[in-house]
Amino acid sequence: MVLLSPTVGGLREMLEVCENYADVHGLLYNVKKSEYMIFRAGGRCLDNSPSVTLNGLSVNRVTKFKYLGHFLSDGLEVDVDIERERRALAVRGNMLARRFSRCSDEVKTILFKAYCQSFYSGSLWVRHTKRSLDVLRIQYNNVFRMMLGLPRFCSASGMFALYRTDGFHAVIRKKTASLICRLRGSRNKILETVADRFSSPLWRSFVRRVI
Repeated sequence: MVLLSPTVGGLREMLEVCENYADVHGLLYNVKKSEYMIFRAGGRCLDNSPSVTLNGLSVNRVTKFKYLGHFLSDGLEVDVDIERERRALAVRGNMLARRFSRCSDEVKTILFKAYCQSFYSGSLWVRHTKRSLDVLRIQYNNVFRMMLGLPRFCSASGMFALYRTDGFHAVIRKKTASLICRLRGSRNKILETVADRFSSPLWRSFVRRVI
């Protein structure tokens, strides 16, 4: 369960509601597994940690945590999440290269598209360093070379064109375009608010990536 509040006071009130609900229904929240994070505003963050309690015990403050397989940080940077995806891509690529080394190039290409182009939450990678994304792009290219048995320093754009496969940036563009379509078509009030703010930094990043 995730609670979002613009103020510490609001968070305390929501936790109190949770405590009352748990007490009525005979439940107990695990404080050791509970954490809270303060998002930095304008690059700033409180040095002192406000008191947040659950069942009378202090809740630990963190600067990043993993939710639904996606890493969140207090500054909304996604470099850690990109590194997670890079490692997962390396594992999948090595597994595919070993197990399907005797398959035809057509089969290998299909497997690559199915297992190496997912980039979980990749359309939300907005705030990151150029280096972190470049490292993932290089890993993506190398996995394709390894699976197809291509020379290490062959042209990336050439090999993707030859095998009719999307390159790294093409995959990210398609994922972003898909996210934009889902945002615009959603009837969720929160998502509608995000979708209607075309001047927001998030939208500007989406448009730059797609165009």
